[in-house]
Parts: sequence; C-alpha cells; structure tokens
Amino acid sequence: MFPILTSGSNEERCGRHNAVAWTRNQMAMRAAQELRSGNYVNLGIGMPTLVANYIPAGMKVTLQSENGLLGMGPYPLEEEVDPDLINAGKETVTFLPGASTFSSAESFAMIRGGHIDLAILGAMEVSERGDLANWMIPGKRVKGMGGAMDLVSGVRRVVALMEHNAPGGGAKLLRECTLPLTGTRVVNRVITDLGVLDVGELGFELVELAEGVTRRELEDRTGAPVN
Repeated sequence: MFPILTSGSNEERCGRHNAVAWTRNQMAMRAAQELRSGNYVNLGIGMPTLVANYIPAGMKVTLQSENGLLGMGPYPLEEEVDPDLINAGKETVTFLPGASTFSSAESFAMIRGGHIDLAILGAMEVSERGDLANWMIPGKRVKGMGGAMDLVSGVRRVVALMEHNAPGGGAKLLRECTLPLTGTRVVNRVITDLGVLDVGELGFELVELAEGVTRRELEDRTGAPVN
C-alpha cells in the first residue's frame, strides 16, 4: 500500500515519510541537466517552466513556446515584466537577444516537423511503457489539450517532470495509465521529487535518487516495478 500524503508543502509531506525529497525548484534544477548546448527546447505549462531559471551559464539553449515564441529567457523581475510577452501558460517571460515571435501555425510546424530536440512536460500519470497522460481528468473542467499531443509525437526526446505521488497519496507512475492518454510510448525519462527514472524495455529503470530518499521508499510509492 502507498502511504497517504496529506496537504502541505512538498518538504512537509515527504518529511513525514522519512524522505528528504527534492523541492520543485530542485526538480527544475535537475531537469536543467537534461539540456545540451545547441538544443531547441519546449517547456510545458507548470513546473517545467521553472527550468528556464536554471540553464547553466554559457550554455546556448533556445526555448520555444507553442503560442509562437522562440528565444525566451528566465522569468522577469518585477521591473522587467512586459504584459505582451507571455508563454503558452499565460505567464510573462523575458526575451534574449535574437528572440522572435511568429504565428501559432509556424510554431506547430516546427514541432510537427521534428525541429524541437527536447520537451520537458508535466504529467498526471506515466506508465512503465512510457505512455503519458497529462491533459485532462474526466469530470473536471478542461480548457483544451493544448499542444501536448503534437509535442510528444514531434519532438526527439520527452522528459516528464512531476511529483511522484498524487495529493491523496496514489501512485502516478503505473503499469497502465488510468487517465486519457496524451501519447503512447513517448516518455524517455521521468524526474520526480524522489528521483530520476528512465523508461526502458523492461519498464522503469532507476537512474538517480534524491538525497535522503532510499530505493525502498521510491519503490513503495511507485505503482509499477522499478528495475
């Protein structure tokens, strides 16, 4: 059985289970290690947008957004906010020298044409085969699927950045997804507050544990075998 997590901060929840898990910012910092100089990268709505704040100095990475932005920088300081510069999540962003704007049609042509190297996306569920569910929960209000389905089918590599368990304690890494799928066999790597796992031929493969988290704790909170 999975431990029941209660409301509170990420640190508070994990502290009650003897796991000093990564915070959201630490997860974003770890996800930034997936970037490579020269990459064109799409950051999904939510936690993945934090990755923009942790791109290593001197690394040339070009961030792309589905609504027609290329060349975004980190979140703006208060004095830098421009209400006309927003990403796909309706958050204000900054532009780096050489940045450009264009139509959503051109943006999706980049995605569908295979010109984006990496997408770091949020996830509600990921299966051991790499199936991804991240666009809706049945019975709840849904604004739309956004660009996730195009991203997972068009980019070269997909990393899911997510909390390991749902607020009620249920597993989000599963043998089979229970929510409507965004794509099948599309996720290459998963980064959670407990660690990093790859999706291999035999399912989830442990790559790295967050400091203070044991393999047993991670396995107990995962709804599929961990190799």
